[in-house]
Amino acid sequence: MEPAFTRLFEIAHYQNDNFPQKESLGHRVNGEWVFYSTQEIIDLANNVSLGLMKMGVEKGDKVTLISYNNRPEWKIVEMGVHQIGAVTVPVYPTIAPSDYEYIFNDAGVKYVFVGPGDLADKVKATAPKVPSFKGLFTFEKEDGLDFWEDMFEGGDEASLAELEKRKAEVDEQDLAVLIYTSGTTGLPKGVMLTHHNLVSNLKSALPLLPLQPGERALSFLPLCHIFECTCSNAYLAKGIKVGFTGVKNLGGDEGDIKSFQPHFFTTVPRLLEKVYEKIYNKGLDLTGIKHKLFFWALDLTDDFEFGQSRTKFKHKIADKLIYSKWREALGGNIKGILTGAAACPTKMAKVFSAAGIPIREAYGLTETAPALTANHFDEKDAMLGTVGMPIANVTIKIDDSDQNYGEGEGEILAKGPNIMKGYYNKPDKTAEVMDADGWFHTGDVGKMIKGRNGKDFLKITDRKKELLKTSGGKYVAPAPIESKFKEDFLVEQLMVVGESQKFVSALIVPAAEALEDWCEKNDVPCTITPAPYNDTLFCISKETLKHPKVIAKFQEIINGFNPGFSHIEQIKKFELLCDPWDVASGELTPTMKLKRRVILDKYKDIIADIYDV
Repeated sequence: MEPAFTRLFEIAHYQNDNFPQKESLGHRVNGEWVFYSTQEIIDLANNVSLGLMKMGVEKGDKVTLISYNNRPEWKIVEMGVHQIGAVTVPVYPTIAPSDYEYIFNDAGVKYVFVGPGDLADKVKATAPKVPSFKGLFTFEKEDGLDFWEDMFEGGDEASLAELEKRKAEVDEQDLAVLIYTSGTTGLPKGVMLTHHNLVSNLKSALPLLPLQPGERALSFLPLCHIFECTCSNAYLAKGIKVGFTGVKNLGGDEGDIKSFQPHFFTTVPRLLEKVYEKIYNKGLDLTGIKHKLFFWALDLTDDFEFGQSRTKFKHKIADKLIYSKWREALGGNIKGILTGAAACPTKMAKVFSAAGIPIREAYGLTETAPALTANHFDEKDAMLGTVGMPIANVTIKIDDSDQNYGEGEGEILAKGPNIMKGYYNKPDKTAEVMDADGWFHTGDVGKMIKGRNGKDFLKITDRKKELLKTSGGKYVAPAPIESKFKEDFLVEQLMVVGESQKFVSALIVPAAEALEDWCEKNDVPCTITPAPYNDTLFCISKETLKHPKVIAKFQEIINGFNPGFSHIEQIKKFELLCDPWDVASGELTPTMKLKRRVILDKYKDIIADIYDV
């Protein structure tokens, strides 16, 4: 039976009525997990609503939330805002000051809630340039700043009655969230999502979660991203105990994955790749029989297919000796991992799924609230290398009228109750992506593939706007090439170039720690240093990247993958880059997508040298 809620703030009440949790939403404080019960979430959200009402917040007013790490207070404030008909504007903490100013002014933000760090300073620096701005609150106590609980108001009979009146006036078609896109092609656009957009999508996705009430989900992808925003609401609706944290707190024996022992989490492919790299590098460090067993077990994953048992006996041995240790590193309880936001290399999904860590890829956009398709955790309804089947109440259509694509391939169009209301203050931009009859143009290119269950699975083949055209007039889709090459543990990032050129080339950012390990084993001097803009990343010296053995190794990687592509798609030349690409340095969006224009401009001289023949 479909859950009985139609507006976002009703989800916590639904949990309380059906499976109330003593520990519903929590995070780690001074090394210990601290949780709010379902009833406490509701009570605190009411306090937030009453406080906002006293400060004059009206229906439709905008309230921004910003935090480096996910935290339960985010969800509580979010609920308090929605209850009075106001709108949340979640913002990435890492965006440029100019983007803060643009978003705050475009949305007309009145109040901002921030986590610790430099966020309060960023907001204070921006505030004088934002006429609508009225106040700043912090989630943790900071000298000279207003703590979020300071706004709480005790509810007398009149104010509580007014709150109930405000709740009743919120319609499911009202705007709930204004979430700004990453801005890969210019200024960010504010995507208008209603309660109905988000709730309908949530209800369609709920049956896909392989979880039972009381089980645990770890939330570390930014809550300002629509993917984690919807998943966190799904956890609430399903009675899941949620541990909030940040990406930097995950790993190691003292990390939050080991500590929380989740049954489920969502992630992006790059994080899975980093886990795989660590597993692989640990295997390289083994010696003797342990080394042989590790790579024997790893090789077995190449034969993995859903519903197949060609290596069943060998798999049991590998599972006992090797795979079980991988699961233990992820807390020992994982029932599933859902990945989205970027293409997941098939090899990653294969390796982890074969090891009893089911990886499923889903697909959607901010504009679609977000899910359009998903691979199910039931193996018969999953297909590696695709983004799954359309979810309930969503219709997918392929516009194959463009002759630049193959047979049955074209732009992906979508229709359903989850499609956005439009772009805020940008009717012209809305008209560019929305047909009069309701079809949303995703800008992604794909095709349908028949699965063994007889149903259609969607395969993404590229971004429509990212196709490059060689001087010979041939179109090349960069994304599949980039995704395939990143399967090699030495490749951190790769971007295909070659617009209006005779052949395709690549800019490659090597995986610094993996390369350092390889160099040590191959007697190559290697120097890596922390990146000045992100101390979790490393820069590689030019001397290392110019070493003949290193160049030869990457040529070997190129030669290994090239035969899988047509002649025109094969990489003919490449350049190794010293500095990692990151959000802070400007090459990646907050969702880790390549800012192709930025990269092309930054490395234009290197690209010119590649083609200077």
